[in-house]
Amino acid sequence: MNTNWWTQRGGLDGTVAIITGGAGGLGEAITLDLAANGGRVALIDRNADAVSAIREKLDGLGADAIVQLGDARERSSLETLFSAANNKWGRLDFLVNVVGGTFRAAFADTNERGWDALLRTNLDHVLHACSLAVPAIRAGGRGGSIVNLTTIEAHRAAPNFAVYSAAKAAVSHFARSLAVELAPDAIRVNNVAPDITPTPAMIGIGNDSSTYMDPIGAQIALPMGRVGVPEDVSGAVVFLLSGLSRYITGTTLHPDGGTFAASGWFNWPGSGFANTVPPRVLDALRSDP
Repeated sequence: MNTNWWTQRGGLDGTVAIITGGAGGLGEAITLDLAANGGRVALIDRNADAVSAIREKLDGLGADAIVQLGDARERSSLETLFSAANNKWGRLDFLVNVVGGTFRAAFADTNERGWDALLRTNLDHVLHACSLAVPAIRAGGRGGSIVNLTTIEAHRAAPNFAVYSAAKAAVSHFARSLAVELAPDAIRVNNVAPDITPTPAMIGIGNDSSTYMDPIGAQIALPMGRVGVPEDVSGAVVFLLSGLSRYITGTTLHPDGGTFAASGWFNWPGSGFANTVPPRVLDALRSDP
């Protein structure tokens, strides 16, 4: 049995990755998984506590890393990070864009200031990071991989999150188009679109994600019957960075427990899957004072 199969096929050892939003939640899981597989990571995050914690964890792993406190939405901060990575390692293989965020509000109750904030947080920084990463990866002549964290809301309606979902949909299509442009350079571009994966940031949005933490709520809404954990998402990202996905570009992986596939079908206890509310549930709602 070849115990080095993953190491040989994955090809992550000695590679260099830049990760925006790499200190907390999903970003933390991605950072630690890459470091555990021999990757060298340069990350930026604006959460000072998360930055301190990830620095300690990376030191504990003996990882070769750059940890920068800063705002990835500021191009100057990204330029500082890219320069530091180039000065330290002289190469770039991967870019992972994790930064994102939203707030709950009906579109009619929002304004231009809110729209600009959502676009800046969910789309603009991806464009800036990719514009810095592409020439750096090209310079190495080895090819590489770019992965954007999007969301299931980029692929379905998201009432009360309209501009957020539009921005994430834009990232998704940007990746498809960029993937075709960069394919001759062996630079792959893909997306990872999770659904419910509770992190402090997601819980803070106030989209009732706690409902899915209840076993019955999870059973009804999520085909696999449980919410995601950060490692479910980081595993998909690491796969798309690794040599195992060397012929995959311009696509989106959905580590979501089947919710995108279900698209409105719910697993009602005692009734099974249905895309309508069972009569007994309606009767219970009618009788509820």
